[in-house]
Amino acid sequence: MTNTKINERIKEMPLEEVMGERFGRYSKYIIQERALPDIRDGLKPVQRRILYAMYKDGNTFDKAYKKAAKAVGNVMGNFHPHGDSSIYGALVHLSQDWKMRQTLIEMHGNNGSMDGDGPAAMRYTESRLSKISNLLLKDIDKDTVQMVLNFDDTEYEPTVLPAHFPNLLVNGSTGISAGYATEIPPHNLSEVLDALIYLIKHPDAKIDELMTYIKGPDFPTGGLIIGNQGIKDAYETGRGRIQVRAKTKIKVTKGQKPQIVITEIPFGVNKAMLVKKIDEIRLNKDVDGITEVRDETDRHGLSIVIELKKEVDSENILNYLFKSTDLQISYNFNMVAIDHMAPVQLGLKRILSSYLEHKKSVVLKRTHFDLVKSKQRLEIVEGLIYALNILDQVIKTIRASKDKKDAKVNLMNNYSFTEKQAEAIVSLQLYRLTNTDVNQLLSEKKQLEDNILDYLDIINNKNRLEAVIVKEFEDVKKEFGSARRTQIVEQYTKIEIDEKALLSEEDVRVLVSANGYLKRSSLRSYQSTDSADNGLPSGDEVIFDKTVSTLSNLYIFTNKGNLIYRPVYELVDTKWRETGQHLSQEIVLTNDERIISVFDINNLNSDLTFLITTNDGYIKQVALSDLQPTRTYKSRAIMVIKLKDDHSNVLMVEQLKSDSDNEILLVTNNAYALRFDVNEVPLVGPRAAGVKSINLKNDDDYVVSAITFDPKCLNSLKLGIVTQRGAFKQLQVDLVNKFTRAKRGSMILRELKTKPHRIVAALIYTQNHDINIKTSSDRTIKIRTNDYPVGDRYSNGSFVVDTTSDGVPVALKLGMPLAEELGHDVSDLFD
Repeated sequence: MTNTKINERIKEMPLEEVMGERFGRYSKYIIQERALPDIRDGLKPVQRRILYAMYKDGNTFDKAYKKAAKAVGNVMGNFHPHGDSSIYGALVHLSQDWKMRQTLIEMHGNNGSMDGDGPAAMRYTESRLSKISNLLLKDIDKDTVQMVLNFDDTEYEPTVLPAHFPNLLVNGSTGISAGYATEIPPHNLSEVLDALIYLIKHPDAKIDELMTYIKGPDFPTGGLIIGNQGIKDAYETGRGRIQVRAKTKIKVTKGQKPQIVITEIPFGVNKAMLVKKIDEIRLNKDVDGITEVRDETDRHGLSIVIELKKEVDSENILNYLFKSTDLQISYNFNMVAIDHMAPVQLGLKRILSSYLEHKKSVVLKRTHFDLVKSKQRLEIVEGLIYALNILDQVIKTIRASKDKKDAKVNLMNNYSFTEKQAEAIVSLQLYRLTNTDVNQLLSEKKQLEDNILDYLDIINNKNRLEAVIVKEFEDVKKEFGSARRTQIVEQYTKIEIDEKALLSEEDVRVLVSANGYLKRSSLRSYQSTDSADNGLPSGDEVIFDKTVSTLSNLYIFTNKGNLIYRPVYELVDTKWRETGQHLSQEIVLTNDERIISVFDINNLNSDLTFLITTNDGYIKQVALSDLQPTRTYKSRAIMVIKLKDDHSNVLMVEQLKSDSDNEILLVTNNAYALRFDVNEVPLVGPRAAGVKSINLKNDDDYVVSAITFDPKCLNSLKLGIVTQRGAFKQLQVDLVNKFTRAKRGSMILRELKTKPHRIVAALIYTQNHDINIKTSSDRTIKIRTNDYPVGDRYSNGSFVVDTTSDGVPVALKLGMPLAEELGHDVSDLFD
């Protein structure tokens, strides 16, 4: 080949153009020729080729089984030049009665199972077409469908099968292509045929009318369909969603132990994986009450038995399994098929109408074929009758002829026989003359004439054509129709689960840290480990460390005004020395968001409120009833207060009874303190910003501490404060004047002109307490309150921290728990 010719074949094109054009070709091929079914026969190309190759090989239902490998070889060698595993996989699929509503292939040997087991190798299995497959292929030899050359132009193959039953709807289809996917569920053959008969007689039928016949999908595995709105949506638009639920019943054994017995599972669910999931729920004790899970499936049918403990709520456990396992699934219709060489999303009526159009075309082409054959035979029969009437002359003419060709010409010239008649006469063997009965020929002639008239009537009379189709549909229904397996329950009822009823109550140790680590540990693990060895990373602090019930609920508040709800039983169960789970694995926290308060609440209907204060001088009360967990509590926090800006932080969250008569003490950085009654704070919604708590002196001032206390204990309470210069001071709480909300309050330090003291933290206590002062260098300075005097409002206290070497004080915390004299437990408020 010359360089000129080579250069002519080389084209310069941009890569983007080449890729786009080639992928376009590839996409068109796999859409039309691989992944999507044809709307007329409901088959993908590989399925059609398998059925046609087996039909050609005589591997039909009325003959013995043949090796599956032989069928695969024929398909691969003659029609489908792809891998044998993909062909065998498609062949096996057509034989699996838990996937196909009407199996198209019968197999001897292992063809897989509902447990996801693969089939035996094709050299071990045998196969043949099922009886109903004959309806797909019947009349294919009568020029009813277009035939095209195969991949190597050696044989012809059909582009579609005659399909004398609506296979697309009956067996459904699943496929993924380039830009398209299809999910068509199986349906009941009898219902679809009834709908087709109705549509023939009522071409303008609406979806509602057709749905009086086709109630919905009819899965080979049975089950229940909950609600019919999704079915109607799918039948109208081609898209819809339905809930499919297993068929179950609750039995009580002789020992009075309840059992959940599953006899049908949703379509497409792997039975073994379902049983494994239920058993994992038992082993993990996600539900308390399941003692054993057994798969008792045998040749008599599917059966999964779930043994329960005595006196458990069987219905509640069953509802939990519906929600947590594949005992109930969502099935999404996406009815896409190839119609006139293009992928189309189809509603029910279009699928039925397109199939009817194909069926009419097949019947008309078959009738034309039979008409031509009958006319050709009639011509021969008429010639034979005439020849027998003048048999002596015919014999004499033939004997006088030179050869066969001359005999044909002489018969045509002497007796007006047609060429075909003359050919039939001269080809007639001599012995046939002895038993050829004119009456038999006359009877055949009459039959042929009647057939011809009948064929012409079918071709020319629309009503007659439709009557033939209806009759064929009725015959198919009579022979292959079966009762519906999937029950449709019209009313959709939401699954209600009492989560706590599923659990066994026990006490556990729960820990929550400031940086967001949560865990629960058994009391045994907690007691056998040093409580300080809690697994938290260095620098993290414990906010909540308490023994609580697994049926309790945690309300976790952050400094950014968010509430995170967690039932205790949902916390990760770990050993006490392990870190636990971080909230960021389930919920989004900002970089500077920390946990400041945690409360365990047994009854979410309790008459409680939360008092919330911020560092920029706002306060509010929110009722527990307004902070109920939402459906998305696992992934989204609940807002409890609207902060003014990014610099605002929640300072304190306190749990109160709705009729509380407590007082609150606020301390600011600029050394102002304000005391007022909690009941002055209004009860508002969670998204409100609240009201002013204190009138800050200037923009640089902010609230450093907020403490609630029982006023009955006022005379014995002391206020301890620490400043940024390392000074500690304590004074009687009753020296702080009581005002109404939103006042500036009283000065509790003497203001210095140079290097004034600024309060960084404060707390309330009674007497003789250890106090831990935490500094910026992460050191802890311990002091005893009895070692320092109780001052007045105008003193600046005593220096207890060397800020040069120890760092600046940042927080105060009591070294011993507060007594009940405060009226509540606030030991963890000042971390």
